[in-house]
Amino acid sequence: MATPTQKPSSPRQQLGQIVHLGLSSFLNTHHKEFSSKFQILRPSESKFPLNQFFTAEAQNTQAAICSGGFKLSADILRHLPSLRLIVATTSGLNNIDLSECRKRGISVINAGNIYSADVADLAVGMVIDLMRKISAGNRFVKTGLWPKQGDYLLGSKLGGKQVGIVGLGSIGVEVAKRLEAFGCKISYYSRKKKPCVSYTFYSNIHELASVSDILVICCALTEQTRHLINREVLLTLGKEGLIVNIARGAIIDEKELVRCLLQREIAGAGLDVFEHEPRVPQELFGLDNVVLSPHFAVYTEGASRHLEEHLIGNLEAFFSNRPLLSPVLDDE
Repeated sequence: MATPTQKPSSPRQQLGQIVHLGLSSFLNTHHKEFSSKFQILRPSESKFPLNQFFTAEAQNTQAAICSGGFKLSADILRHLPSLRLIVATTSGLNNIDLSECRKRGISVINAGNIYSADVADLAVGMVIDLMRKISAGNRFVKTGLWPKQGDYLLGSKLGGKQVGIVGLGSIGVEVAKRLEAFGCKISYYSRKKKPCVSYTFYSNIHELASVSDILVICCALTEQTRHLINREVLLTLGKEGLIVNIARGAIIDEKELVRCLLQREIAGAGLDVFEHEPRVPQELFGLDNVVLSPHFAVYTEGASRHLEEHLIGNLEAFFSNRPLLSPVLDDE
């Protein structure tokens, strides 16, 4: 039976071989920088099934780039027996079997805090958009309704609002700092109280929702946080409450969110992420109290350059037998 064949390596000196797992868009953007330093295996461009490609081409591959939410399961890891390093292009690692990586002594690097400021900017932008009805007002003007219907609906003042942040990690802290500057009062829900901040801590998500005008979701997706924001939490947030999610779609029970929005049981939502993306509930498309974006909170030129440097720096350290720059999970 025919097997995949590896393209001849470049004549220039390369540090080592890596396999790219996931959407090709990341490497297409950064191909020159990575290919000048590493020999890259790209199974997404092969006509062969993934496991067959691994068996033929990647048995000695020690490092992988994981992008686009590629599901790196225990089964796939078993087909990469020499793997010792995974560098992920995301901050969230819910798509990687970290337990299996630990068993196999595989170090895992994520994007760290690279995206935090950019994601926080979008979160605050969505809050302002919802409060001041910017996107809705834009549609009102562009569809010619202003001359016909007169003045648009009143927006809401942001200063003085109670903002509940779900997950006070690096992104949550950046969101809090920005909204605090607008005069908002900050509270948060997290796994444990953060001694370095003065914001009010709630160990119960329902209690946070009950005192918040706005909930901003910033936590990681885990088995504990999946559908953390359920119907009860949304009803507790109430008819005047807004919710913004720039974390992971499945943290909110999306069906219940749609139902609450359609029934006006909450005031509105800003969503950069979705439970089954890129599929988005069509019921949301016609709602003026909903602002949507295509999971692009991290997509800025500055973050892209910083990520490239971060990943290449760790790969260079690995292949040169130097300590990794920022291990999330290592073999110790």
